[in-house]
Order: sequence, then structure tokens, then C-alpha cells
Amino acid sequence: MVAFTVNGAPVEIDGQDNKPLLWVLREDLGILGPKYGCGVAQCGACRVLIDGASVPSCQAFTGDLGGAEIVTVEGLAEADGRLSAVQQAWVDEQVPQCGFCQPGFIIAATALLAEIPRPTDEQIDDAITNICRCGTYPRIRRAIHRAAGVLATQG
Repeated sequence: MVAFTVNGAPVEIDGQDNKPLLWVLREDLGILGPKYGCGVAQCGACRVLIDGASVPSCQAFTGDLGGAEIVTVEGLAEADGRLSAVQQAWVDEQVPQCGFCQPGFIIAATALLAEIPRPTDEQIDDAITNICRCGTYPRIRRAIHRAAGVLATQG
């Protein structure tokens, strides 16, 4: 039995120590924000926060998560439904085209801004290694800068 939290709710998983977190989230818990993209931790579509770090959930195994705090894109919004600063910036900058990869980008951007509150373009490019087949990278960068500005005024 492995116990951890997902988006603030306690979860216990039994007998699935080698199951990737991505499949626990999607199949067992019905949390569909993290997407299966490549399965080898290269594309970023499955990223979640594990104890605050942006991690590809396709390579995080349930048996290693005891006591962890996991947050998916669904868990970033406030309890009253207000979007996080990063999520709202994504909307304001009209980042998504197809949208498939965007939950992973939002998670990666959230982790980046927690570590570097006012990142430069170079820091964004170095930290955000996710792949967007639609090529929305300029809008992603603008959204990260917008969210950084909003978070600076909330601080």
C-alpha cells in the first residue's frame, strides 16, 4: 500500500508499485490533465508537480511516491475555481492551439516561477523543455512573463 496526496486529496494505491503515476492518475483516479505523449520523459505532456518539482509522470512509479504531494494541472486552480496566475496567463495570451501538450507546459511554468520568480527568456528556454507540435513557444514565453508579473504584484 502506497499513500500520497493528489490535488490535496489522500490516495492509497495497493499492489501497483511498478505502475507509472501517469496511468494511476488517468486510469485509476480519472484525472485526465496529464497526457501520454512519448512514454520516455522527453515531451513533457505528462508533467505533474511532485513535492513542488516538475516531473514527467510517465517515469514516476507509484511505489516510490509514499508521502508525496502530487499536483496536476487540475489542482492548480483555487478552491473557488479561480485559475492560477499561470493558467490565467495561458488564457489571456491564447497559448493553446490543439492544447494537448499545454497541461504539461503549465506545470513546468508553475515550477519555474516558484524557483525563478522573474525569469529571462533564456531561463525560460533552458527550463521549459516540453515539446509543442503546434509551435506556440512565443505565446508560451509571453504567458510565463505575464504570470511572473501577476505573481510579483501578489507577493
